[in-house]
Amino acid sequence: MDAFRAKIRGTVILAPLTRGGNLPFRRLCADFGAQVTVSEMAYARYLTQRRPELALLVKAPNEACFGVQIATNNIEEGAAAGLLAMNAGASFLDLNCGCPIFEATRRGLGSALLRKPSKLSRLVAGIAEGVPLPFSVKIRSGLKEDEPNAKEVVKVLQEAGAAMITLHPRSQQQRYSKAADWDLVAEIAHDPATTVPIIGNGDVLCHWEAERHILKRGVSAVMVGRGALIKPWLFKECLDGKEWFPSPEERVEVYHRLSLYMKEHFGVDAKGKKKAFYFLPWHFSFLARWRPTKRELFEDHPYPLLQDGRHVEAVLTESEGPLSQLPPLERLLRVIHDDAHLAISEALWDSETAEEAVAALTALAEARAAEWEAAERDGSKDARAPAQYKSEGWG
Repeated sequence: MDAFRAKIRGTVILAPLTRGGNLPFRRLCADFGAQVTVSEMAYARYLTQRRPELALLVKAPNEACFGVQIATNNIEEGAAAGLLAMNAGASFLDLNCGCPIFEATRRGLGSALLRKPSKLSRLVAGIAEGVPLPFSVKIRSGLKEDEPNAKEVVKVLQEAGAAMITLHPRSQQQRYSKAADWDLVAEIAHDPATTVPIIGNGDVLCHWEAERHILKRGVSAVMVGRGALIKPWLFKECLDGKEWFPSPEERVEVYHRLSLYMKEHFGVDAKGKKKAFYFLPWHFSFLARWRPTKRELFEDHPYPLLQDGRHVEAVLTESEGPLSQLPPLERLLRVIHDDAHLAISEALWDSETAEEAVAALTALAEARAAEWEAAERDGSKDARAPAQYKSEGWG
């Protein structure tokens, strides 16, 4: 327990991400310095039934501290799933008590577990006793915005044997619609009654935000989800203590590496490509949202940048000029359009080298970037605004 807590202290942790937490993406994040990673949420019942869910237990070779997140409300199923995770090489087990989506809550899982803290305490104690791995729990602030019960939940969880607690300070009701309440995280982290490491999660896009939460708010570590999906090199920025503003060519190199990892993991045949393309084009709905958020331009903004894209775009238009003045490849990589994301993914998949990928995407940008930009502005049914992705079921 002590060794585990020492390992996670001061780190930036990759959150469990529905769809986004696939092995190739976690491997990419680890390349950029992610020291602690967590699997996509797995239903414990499906794991014990040896369903395809077992694939979620496989870790990349460079994942130094890999946690498996499970969803369950049953001690026996949770413990059995934990043993499977341990045998697969997991460093710790995590219980999802934060997922707000109906698919989970209707089964009494995810954030629905916050309804009865005493029952949750028995669940955690039972699983912790049955699995010789550090057992962490990820929670939300409560079910309703005006009825937070995170303090009570933290108290019973630490008494039940939780190794650490990650707090996503939004309610089930809020989902992702409002800014994360980091004051609540700090209040719990500084409470003398809190005896376990508190990990804060929510609205972290830039390294200085992570620094602020660790140094000024006193959390043990920071967990990032959407921020990592937008820029997988966020971990490098946090380790280096400075921003990295990759050119469009450098970003293509990163994205090409992700496609190579998907080929290696899923296979290069038609079946493997079909599996990979469930993920790869989808990733560009986030990667396309990257912007050079320079510290001197944005650090003093009172609202989280992840929640205020309009402000980011307004500031950058003033400093960079209008989008039409940027190089074609830069413009292509910023397009929010399903057809563009599929075409980018096809070009990456077909390119043997990063240089080939840059050439292919540059040609694609010159031919079609303006067309997709126009479709995005006109609200084409195939053009998706970033705001639509705020309701995804990230654990």
